[in-house]
Amino acid sequence: MINKSIEVNSTYRFEALDVFRGLTICFMIIVNTSGNWDATYWPLLHAGWNGFSPADLVFPSFLFAVGNSLSFVAEKWEKMQQKDVLFKIFKRTVLIFIIGYLMYWFPFFRFDAQYHLIVSPISQTRIMGVLQRIALCYGIVAIMIYYLKPKIVVLISILLLFIYWGILQYFGLNNEEYTIYGNAVLKLDKLILGESHLNVGGFEPEGILSTIPALFNVVGGYIVGLFLKRNGNNYEALSKLLIYGIILIFLSYCWNAMLPINKKLWTSSFSVLTVGLDCVVLAIIVFFTNFLGCEKFVKFFSMPGKNPLFIYLLSELGVTIMLLIPINDRNLYSWIYLHCFLFTGKYLGAFLFAVSWMFICWLVSFILDRFRIYIKL
Repeated sequence: MINKSIEVNSTYRFEALDVFRGLTICFMIIVNTSGNWDATYWPLLHAGWNGFSPADLVFPSFLFAVGNSLSFVAEKWEKMQQKDVLFKIFKRTVLIFIIGYLMYWFPFFRFDAQYHLIVSPISQTRIMGVLQRIALCYGIVAIMIYYLKPKIVVLISILLLFIYWGILQYFGLNNEEYTIYGNAVLKLDKLILGESHLNVGGFEPEGILSTIPALFNVVGGYIVGLFLKRNGNNYEALSKLLIYGIILIFLSYCWNAMLPINKKLWTSSFSVLTVGLDCVVLAIIVFFTNFLGCEKFVKFFSMPGKNPLFIYLLSELGVTIMLLIPINDRNLYSWIYLHCFLFTGKYLGAFLFAVSWMFICWLVSFILDRFRIYIKL
């Protein structure tokens, strides 16, 4: 093996992280905005229950990227007073959680049959969700990183994987602990949140209990960030990262025989699998950005990666607004698909609709980057 090393500074490392985040966001938009859910290519659909599809990697990758960012931010905390660090962590956690909650409450009102304006009831608004889980995982892991050594943080996150496995086994219904209505995650969410505050369908995929194993995804990203910083970006380091990723993937499928890989329950085996896959993906991105210098690849995906929260909100709220705008007997979302994309075929049209929306969101990120506007909490 040729041991070709290059000097890597923080700019390169952050660039690779921006690309990783941007790639995740672009894929997320495509996954979340199919023009026709009945005619969507299978890699863009989440696994029905047990199992895994490429679409299932999106959310864990967000958490992994959060951990990567923490490996850089933690250095700044060493020069700050404890109260300032804790305030910053708490403020960011609360703000992200509230933004996530407001996104599900949006547009805050509706019209009744007589077209009277009615405020959307908080009693029926979903409490947990994507941003809420990101907020909780960020806050918990950030506190652990601030007070504990990296090895202790890793051991705690691994221990929590087994504790979560035990909880699912012990508190689930007999022989139904991994079914949609017999699991401990749903039991706790109904008890604490109430059925009216759960996701559509009566099950919360971002539930309270299933946040426990998701911490491993953030810790995994944090440790990988430290690894790249301390070992330098050379072929040997990237080879090790690939090997670690492959080992985690292998272990997850071994664990799958006893604990099914399941995104909605966020089983421990799912968490291990996705950290392994993200290690492989990040190693490939670092190779393309730092070794091959693929500028077009880097620039395209780094744009949304510099404003991840804003672009995520834009993509989600934009879809919500389109669904609210009526055109004849349809909404704007369906109308655009039927009149602009269906002529290419059901499946291809649904895919092109999603890709087009992704490019629109990307264009916004391009404009923000052009004017050096970076929206951060």
